[in-house]
Amino acid sequence: MRVPPLRRFRPFYQAASCIVLGMVIGSVVYNSFYHASYNKLWMNNRDMQIQISQYEEDILHLKKYSKQPTVIREIKLRAEQKNEMLDDLIVKEILQLLGKDLAALRGRSIFDIDTDSKLTRSLLDDKLYTVRDKNYAVKIRTMLVMEGVLQIWVEISVRIQTGTDS
Repeated sequence: MRVPPLRRFRPFYQAASCIVLGMVIGSVVYNSFYHASYNKLWMNNRDMQIQISQYEEDILHLKKYSKQPTVIREIKLRAEQKNEMLDDLIVKEILQLLGKDLAALRGRSIFDIDTDSKLTRSLLDDKLYTVRDKNYAVKIRTMLVMEGVLQIWVEISVRIQTGTDS
């Protein structure tokens, strides 16, 4: 029995391999677009969840302190970044954790802010927050009270953990 020469089938093999290679490359490109859009959707969803929880908390405290004009009714946190570009979601999660720590300042008199600011700075000076298994240091830069709103500007930086830290 004779075996036919493979030279006759070479164009078929080349065409079949091009088709298979095109299918693999097409699936990789489609998968990358799918994951990019899913990641964007997930980030947007998480951002909206953080905003909703913050708005619900603000509404609760605004209702509670609406009759008292000389107390801190709302706390607004703003992040400053010097050199490091952090992900927006990480910054918002850190600000949410910081907002929970600063919740004790709500309802305090705006005339006692000088003692409160000293206490807050001493408690939160270079405090570490862990988000997604990374440590971030938060340092309070500026505190301003106007019309019952305490605005705080903080600097967030990545803290690299060494073997001597415990």
